[in-house]
Amino acid sequence: MKVSRHAKIIELINQYDIETQEELADRLNRAGFKVTQATVSRDIRDLKLTKLSVDGGRQKYVVLKPEHGGMGEKYVQVLQNGYVSMDMAQNILVIKTVSGMAMAVAAAVDAMQWKEVVGSIAGDDTIMCAIRTVEDTATVMDKIRKIVSKGK
Repeated sequence: MKVSRHAKIIELINQYDIETQEELADRLNRAGFKVTQATVSRDIRDLKLTKLSVDGGRQKYVVLKPEHGGMGEKYVQVLQNGYVSMDMAQNILVIKTVSGMAMAVAAAVDAMQWKEVVGSIAGDDTIMCAIRTVEDTATVMDKIRKIVSKGK
């Protein structure tokens, strides 16, 4: 549950300008996650979120990008924990996940910001990723295989 909650937090802060822990807790509760402000506070610390100024005065939560250029460990864990299988249809990559984890895994894939991935759509246990080319699809599949194999 924590992994999918963390993925949802990342999704929410990328989608909305969230200024406070209370606002984040409210959005999580509306999304079906029963959380308290204390839980959100721990999640913010675990995810290493920080606030940036927007519009001159307001602030919003953002994910700190790793300085070494690698992917965040949380994204890797989400992918490793949720992944079941994948297949390609030309430049469409279909990823099967554990039931209920597709949105979390899709958010993790999107957060990795691979140049080959245009975007992804998630259901309950299936993700469709639009990839730039057929060759890029094979490249992304290799990247995912490497990440998933390290988790086993």
